[in-house]
Parts: sequence; C-alpha cells; structure tokens
Amino acid sequence: MKRAAIIGAGIGGLTSALLLNRQGWDVTVYERGSRVGGRIGFEQEGEYRIDQGPTIVLLPEMLLGILEEAGVDRSKVELLRCDPLYRVHYSSGRVMTKMTSRSLQAAEIERLFPGESKGFYRFMTDMDTLFPAGRAAFLERAFPRKRDFFTPSLMSLMGRLRAHKSVRKAVGDYFEHEELLDAYSLQSLYIGGSPFGTPGIYSLLPYAEHEYGIWMVKGGYAALPGILEKELIARGGRVVLNTEVTGLQINQGKCEGIETVDGFEPMDAVIYNGDFPHLSSLLGEIPEAPRKRKPYRPSSGCVLIYLGVDKKWEDATTHQFFLPPSLDGSLREVFERRRIPDKSSFYVFNPAALDETAAPPGQSVLYFLIPVPDAEGVDWSQEGELLVERVLEEAEQRGFPGLRAAIQWKKVRTPADAERDGLYGGGSFGIAPVLFQSGVYRPQPKPFPAIKGLYAAGASVHPGGGVPIVMQGARMAVNQLMKEMGT
Repeated sequence: MKRAAIIGAGIGGLTSALLLNRQGWDVTVYERGSRVGGRIGFEQEGEYRIDQGPTIVLLPEMLLGILEEAGVDRSKVELLRCDPLYRVHYSSGRVMTKMTSRSLQAAEIERLFPGESKGFYRFMTDMDTLFPAGRAAFLERAFPRKRDFFTPSLMSLMGRLRAHKSVRKAVGDYFEHEELLDAYSLQSLYIGGSPFGTPGIYSLLPYAEHEYGIWMVKGGYAALPGILEKELIARGGRVVLNTEVTGLQINQGKCEGIETVDGFEPMDAVIYNGDFPHLSSLLGEIPEAPRKRKPYRPSSGCVLIYLGVDKKWEDATTHQFFLPPSLDGSLREVFERRRIPDKSSFYVFNPAALDETAAPPGQSVLYFLIPVPDAEGVDWSQEGELLVERVLEEAEQRGFPGLRAAIQWKKVRTPADAERDGLYGGGSFGIAPVLFQSGVYRPQPKPFPAIKGLYAAGASVHPGGGVPIVMQGARMAVNQLMKEMGT
C-alpha cells in the first residue's frame, strides 16, 4: 500500500486525505497545532460558542459533492439556507436586502435605485452563460504549464469575464449608483481582495450568491473538520497532532518523505496544506527548488470580534454588511495605504437568527469581521482596541440597539494573532487574489514540475480561497497525484 503524508490538517488537508484514503492509500495527516481545521475552528467561553473563521457557505453543491466523492455522506453536514441572503446597511440610512429570487431582487433594486433593475437582469443573464464556463475553465482545472492557460478559447473567456478590469469596474458595466456598485463588488472581501484590485472574473461571486444561495452550517462551520477527522480515522487513516513537519527529503527530483522531531518518515507522496509561501522553508537547498521570486502579497487581514450577548434582535438577518460613507475610499486606506480607516466597513454574523441552537435561549452569539491591513506596520495592541470600540458603538447605533450593555463575553483576534498562528503575513485568506496571483499565476496543485511526489492545497493554491474552493483545490491535487503515481 502506498503511503502519503498530508502536512496541515486544514480543510484542504483533510479533504485530500479522505480522497486519497478512498483510493486505497495509507494516509497520515501531520498537524503542528492541537486541533484539526486550520482557519475553521470555534471560539468559545462557557455556553457561548461561535465560528472563528469562515461563516458564509457559497456553492453548497460543490462542497457536498466533494464530500460525497471523499466518501462522506452529505447527510452528516446540515446546511441552512439564508433567505434573505443578507442586508447591506449604507451610511445614508438606506438598507438593501439581497434575495435569492430574481424578481424580488429586481423589485428591491428598483425601490432603492430606480431604473437600475434592468442592469441586474442583464448581469444575471450574462452570467447564466459565463458562470458555468468560468467554473469549468478556472475552478475545475489546473495550469501546470503557462501554455495550458494562454489558449485562444481561454483568452476569449477572460475577455468576456472582464478579467482585465477590477471587480468594481466589471460590475460598473451593469450598475451606475455607487451604493449598488458596493453591493455587487464587496464579495471580493470574502477572499481577502479589494473590489478595485481583484480581477473582474471574481464577479462570478455575486452571481453565485443569487443563483446558488448563501447558506450556513447548522451548529457552525467549525463542526465540519471534526466530521472529516472522525471519518478518516474510522477508515484507518491517522491524524497526528502537535507535530510539526520540519523538512522534506528530496532526492534526484523525488520527494521521498518528511522530517519531524521524531525523525524521517518515508512517503510515496506528500501534499502540503500550510500557507503556500511557507513551503520554501521545508525545501532547503535543492537543485529542483524554484528560482527566488518576489515575495507573495498577503491577502487583507481581519480584526475579528466574538461576542456572547444577553439579548436577541428579532428583525436581524443572519448575515449583515455595514458600509461607510465611501466603501471605495475606506478600502483604499486598507489596501493601498495600509492604514486603518477612520470609517471602516464591517460584516456581522448572527447565527441565532436562523439556528436556534447557536446560542442559549433568549441570547445571541455575534461575529464581527473588519477588513484591515495585514500584520505588518500596525500596532495591533493599541489600534486594534480603538477600532473594536468604534465598530461596536457604530453597530449599536445602526443595527443592534442595546448591544454594548448586553455583552457577557468578548474576544478579539487581530492580524498579529493570525500571523502567530501561521497565516502568511497575518492575512486571513492566504495570498491576495490580485491578477498576478490568480489563475496560472497562483501556485498550482503540483507547484514544482521538477519535483515528483510533492503537491499542494489550501487557500493560497489555485483555484483559491473559500471553503468549497479550497476543497476543489485539494481534489485537483489528489487527481494530479493519482494521474502521475497511480496505485
């Protein structure tokens, strides 16, 4: 039986382990931390528990389909549909509700932005064709060689997907009002990119929200890694916690195993699931190592606030976005000037609005995500605290009356905490999804063609961030491994 090591028990590592195990491989997952899940975990205190990282489930069928392929029955993960999808609170006092139904969404747009509903219908109709093509071309295939990407058909599709424009300019072909542009470009923040710096191909995201819905996992997204770990162990796989892989043994272009504090472990294949830029530290000085390149640009960071509150808000939706007077200006402070803006945008996750088991009766758990620069150049111990107080005060005024007096538990995570946990540069989403770190320019599932038996998965690897997308990347890594090495 062939042996594989998975370095890192994030969602990409666990998914690839299950897929390989199902192909008859002997699989061991090595995790330097004390739990599986990577970015997906719980923050908790007493009766209060809430997701630490991802909360929004997009592309649910991709997630469930890959689980099934890995041998996990989809009934083990209960998804709850969020409809309305979410609310967008503008500083003008206007509140826009995003909905699944096209006709209801068009009516909502027309109510707030007269004359703009035609653009919405045009956007959705165009994307009805472009989304399946984009998914097949970019989410379901790797680009081991540059020439696999630069083909006439793909270049034509890139043009139709407005990859030469930013997301914000791409949706500007359909909408005129600034607030509407905000609502259809803020989705780049899901993957740690700015609306003005992320390629227009990511306009697939706002389409996917309407077409496939926004969902949440009953009990929390962080329940998923435990389900996968349990399944893997039940099938004979192993998960080794509190064990850091310190090096890879590569001889004559072949990855032959891993080094840990316990010594050398021979392997037929290795899948790396840490943040990709850290992989170079395991390679050492080998002829096959790639030439030194410019450092990768990290994604944006996040200040995350976790609250347990002795209160419920009956009219609140599960997901809400609160925007400043100028979202574009605020995010330029974050992404270009690397500063915390005076007026920040923020997202609030309120799971008890849909899942009555998410908090004690009559109470709530809340999660605030504030886009900020990555870890470098900010005194997070001081500036983070001021930002948290400012956002909580604003949230109370704009959507959660009585919030601060009802707080029973509070915890804050900053990019400095993320960097300590191993997230590259303190960015929360891997490397940034800018043009020259996307598609063929992003690390591939087989990152180094000259090294046999070494593969990669995770948010920094093509096709990118977001839980189902990371799972798809793990699937591509395993498919590439099986194609090259068989059983």
